[in-house]
Amino acid sequence: MPGCGVYLPETGSNSPFSLEANHVVGVCSWLTAVRLNFFRISRSGIHKMAFKDTGKAPVEPEVAIHRIRITLTSRNVKSLEKVCADLIRGAKEKNLKVKGPVRMPTKTLRITTRKTPCGEGSKTWDRFQMRIHKRLIDLHSPSEIVKQITSISIEPGVEVEVTIADA
Repeated sequence: MPGCGVYLPETGSNSPFSLEANHVVGVCSWLTAVRLNFFRISRSGIHKMAFKDTGKAPVEPEVAIHRIRITLTSRNVKSLEKVCADLIRGAKEKNLKVKGPVRMPTKTLRITTRKTPCGEGSKTWDRFQMRIHKRLIDLHSPSEIVKQITSISIEPGVEVEVTIADA
């Protein structure tokens, strides 16, 4: 292999294939090629190993992206909208794909009851209502980032449910 030398720091020698030292650092002019080459050092010398060039740069391992649905439920619309806006703002700051808030129909629970406890007197009635508001937010992100987003302070009376489904 012309133009290739092995530098042995312990001995100071500059012979091409001497392997007496523990640390062998190859200084080769042909190592500056465009693609990375792999070598095997043995007693007989330095051998170039087989390398399949795909033409692509090494890719970092991808983090699993999940489809995450956050369901917010509350009786108070103002606190529900505030929590919803905070979650969406936090997701957009991290450049996540966000869908929502999807405003689901309000459930109205009604109870009609007599005012009088004994049944005597005029027939007067009380009509009570409880309105339950619901919002859905869909995120496409790793589950670790969702833990950071949902760690915000949540208003009292707002119920948060997080469901993770594979995308």
